[in-house]
Amino acid sequence: MTAEFILLHKIWKTDAGRPWHKAESYLRSQQRDHGGWELFFGDGGDLSTSVEAYMALRLLGAQQTDPALVAASEFILEKGGIEKCRIFTKFHLALIGCYPWAGVPSIPPWVMLFPNWFPFTIYELSSWARGSTVPLLIVFDQKPVFPVDPVIRLDELYRDPRAKTHPSLPRSGGLGDVFVLLDGAFKLMERLGLVPFRRWGLRAAERWVLERQEASGDWGGIIPAMLNSLLALRTLNYAACDPIVARGMEAVDRFTIESADQIRVQPCVSPVWDTALTVRALGASGLASDHPALARAGEWLLNKQILDYGDWAIKNRRGKPGAWAFEFENRFYPDVDDTAVVVMALATVSLADEPRKRQAMQRGVAWILSMQCRPGGWAAFDLDNDQAWLNALPYADLKAMIDPNTADVTARVLEMLGRLGHRGNADQIERGLAYLLREQEPEGCWFGRWGVNYIYGTSGALAALAWISPERHIRAMERGVRWLLQCQNPDGGWGESCRSYSDPSLKGVGKSTSSQTAWAMIGLSAFAALDASHLALTAPALERGAGYLVKAQRPDGTWEEAEFTGTGFPCHFYLKYHLYQQHFPLTALSGYARLGVSP
Repeated sequence: MTAEFILLHKIWKTDAGRPWHKAESYLRSQQRDHGGWELFFGDGGDLSTSVEAYMALRLLGAQQTDPALVAASEFILEKGGIEKCRIFTKFHLALIGCYPWAGVPSIPPWVMLFPNWFPFTIYELSSWARGSTVPLLIVFDQKPVFPVDPVIRLDELYRDPRAKTHPSLPRSGGLGDVFVLLDGAFKLMERLGLVPFRRWGLRAAERWVLERQEASGDWGGIIPAMLNSLLALRTLNYAACDPIVARGMEAVDRFTIESADQIRVQPCVSPVWDTALTVRALGASGLASDHPALARAGEWLLNKQILDYGDWAIKNRRGKPGAWAFEFENRFYPDVDDTAVVVMALATVSLADEPRKRQAMQRGVAWILSMQCRPGGWAAFDLDNDQAWLNALPYADLKAMIDPNTADVTARVLEMLGRLGHRGNADQIERGLAYLLREQEPEGCWFGRWGVNYIYGTSGALAALAWISPERHIRAMERGVRWLLQCQNPDGGWGESCRSYSDPSLKGVGKSTSSQTAWAMIGLSAFAALDASHLALTAPALERGAGYLVKAQRPDGTWEEAEFTGTGFPCHFYLKYHLYQQHFPLTALSGYARLGVSP
């Protein structure tokens, strides 16, 4: 993100006067002994991340002979060179002439013109893919090469020099190869000037981008959509002083974190999510429901409810607004997970206007229920966003083009419904339960789409099943519990590497962390609270887990972990939520204490 932030300002020529020495300091501090940069903590180095960091340092004036860059180039070449990078890295290099546009997949602009009843529209893309892809329709069509200062070539990062003059799209077999052939045909049409409805498609894409900018300047509340939208406007020759551009640049700046000697860029900010989870943790710990801190947080959450129709309404014709988003401002993309957590948080606080709170909660629950997908589960942002063939597109090498229902989001919804006693929605609850039970892995665990990984998914599933007819699902719960018990580390904690997304043998395997230990304890405590026999089964593990958390707690009351335990795109993009290591242990220890035992 920091590398792409540097590239953006170089392209816009808005880099003068910025503290680039701090960005350079940050990038250099993140280089590892092997010469590369990491996708997540301890991953051994990632090729595409390393190429982008190298590119950024060169744009900041570092020379090819710099010892750090020499080590980086050796790492990059050992990993396969630029030709093996992901598509988005090649795209960023193409913008400044360091990679040929012929090696970047094409995206026909006429896809913007498909009507909503058509089998495929842009609304079959996940919200994050949609917000990033629509502006790229403009950029990929124009294929700009922007002059930057200093001029760089990066020829030293190609293992095979021919890859720069004769690029090709990677082939993976099956449907992917068919799309590669179609891409070649479309590129020929581009060269011949035979792209139908091109002008109308580009105008529709521009209008779509402008309509989705928030008053705060954000696009979707995520840096990729924000950077791509600004690149689209640059491609369309907007001026840097244009109010739309200026507002967008200011929004990007708000995503930066600057210290005395470094500056870095966050991919997103999560104030609604953080606040709701913290409220739940403080409420579970015994803070009075009308405590001033909880009341202020509850009022703030109440005011963040989104009462506008967003992109979700394209496919969901019966739902009414009333959801919450992840970020400060994101009216087009509220999500199910945040909404469920906010509703549960509001249920734990007492506010001055309780009728308004109850109405807000009811609207939130109604919106969630309207978002149930055909298989019975819930997805994050959209309804029935599950056309898996999109992940076979050459452009889609992150395999994150869709937003299907998942076990962890479904579990959150079921837990919310159980806690609120929504028995009137019996049919929807039964469909959700059936989906969740189908998603249980042979080992007894559940997949975690939005947290790393099976520990996260299993904790959520156990918490949900404990609230909705647990006696009917006791076998499934026991299997999940036994899986968690056998995953506990000798130090009493739990941990799981991000590599478990690509290597099934690593399910539940990893260095103990505070957040993942807390997740395991939350799931086990939900099971233990059902009756004495369940408590007896889990008590030794819970005691050891609580001991791990107490020992790991620092004198100031906080916990610290270097590992990434949040997931953006499995196998490709991970997050570190800095409050996870604080509020989840508090929630876990509070739940353990309620069982009648003290750490």
